[in-house]
Amino acid sequence: MVQSTAQAAASAPPVLGPDPSALSLTINGRAVTVQADPGTTLAELLRNHLGMTGTKIGCDRGACSACTVWLDGEVAASCMTLAFDARGRKVTTIEGLARGDELHPVQRAFVENDALQCGFCTPGMVMSCAALVERNPKCTLEDVKQAVSGHLCRCGTYPNVFKATLAAAKAGGKTKGNS
Repeated sequence: MVQSTAQAAASAPPVLGPDPSALSLTINGRAVTVQADPGTTLAELLRNHLGMTGTKIGCDRGACSACTVWLDGEVAASCMTLAFDARGRKVTTIEGLARGDELHPVQRAFVENDALQCGFCTPGMVMSCAALVERNPKCTLEDVKQAVSGHLCRCGTYPNVFKATLAAAKAGGKTKGNS
């Protein structure tokens, strides 16, 4: 019996791991179904499978926040979120924050207050600051500092990010349909 099991195992095709599976979720208001490997992160899915390169992968360890998106309206590090953990959920990326040609107030304020610099960390910062302003239109400087405390910006634009976020909050901060 043992030998026949060993022979069967030896003649079986090698086990390579789970095959890609269908994954359905809503991204920026659009229902999407895509094939992905079980170990694919949400950041990889967005960038490599769907061509949505606004979400950046900086550290790929959840330490820099460049990959920040909204998952069901909450800020999430997409490099630390498995794509399959987003199954059936609502993802908002930097590409989905604006409504048509109308920038989100935080996006507009970042432009007006020179909070961009090289732009690599900007999408993640915008997503965190927009989430703050959407949740708390009367946010304070301390609230903004807390919202971006996990973001790494080597260009040092933090003062302009603070100024931009507070300006967006003062201007009303919300764009209809965002969340």
